[in-house]
Amino acid sequence: MNSRKVVNLFLKTLALGGLVGLIVSFFVNVSGAYTENLQPFNFVGLIGVMIFFFGHGLLYSAVSQTGFFAYLYVHRLGLSIFRSFWPVVQIVLIAFVVFDLIYFPYQRAEGEVALIWFILAAAALVIYGWVIAKIKAKETKKHAFIPALFFMVAITVVEWVPALRIGLVGSEFSIIMIFTLLACNTYQLLVLHRLNNSSNDKKAK
Repeated sequence: MNSRKVVNLFLKTLALGGLVGLIVSFFVNVSGAYTENLQPFNFVGLIGVMIFFFGHGLLYSAVSQTGFFAYLYVHRLGLSIFRSFWPVVQIVLIAFVVFDLIYFPYQRAEGEVALIWFILAAAALVIYGWVIAKIKAKETKKHAFIPALFFMVAITVVEWVPALRIGLVGSEFSIIMIFTLLACNTYQLLVLHRLNNSSNDKKAK
């Protein structure tokens, strides 16, 4: 894959992140930011709020892309170190990350939020990752399923760590961040093999 396609992927993912961050902000309405500028109507203020959330989406997209390229390196490193055991190692890491995603936020909540909500949030992430991994495996090869699931679950949670550390799970900004990360990670994962295939086709011609 040449540098032009890498830049193109970067810019498209960046734009997607900004757009998703903006769209999700309409629904979570952080601290009534939109309401304050709609009643009474304040056009300049409304545009400012939209730019603010679009910028947040761009920031989360950059985090997603950093995690994606780190994942590509970790995947190659894992294959060279663990070889045939690498899929098993990834499954163990996924289980460990899912446990952490449930246990530590629940501990920080100090009983204010029921455990079932953390379990449901983790289950939703795993189910979504499972669906995307199945699509990836169907479009490429069967053995791509576990690495794709590892990326969509484990790497996404690692990218979400800043929100987890400062106790933002369940907050408006946390919701914007996780939706943006999932959208960008999904796009990068599913478009990568298409870019590689198009590059290989050009070389073959």
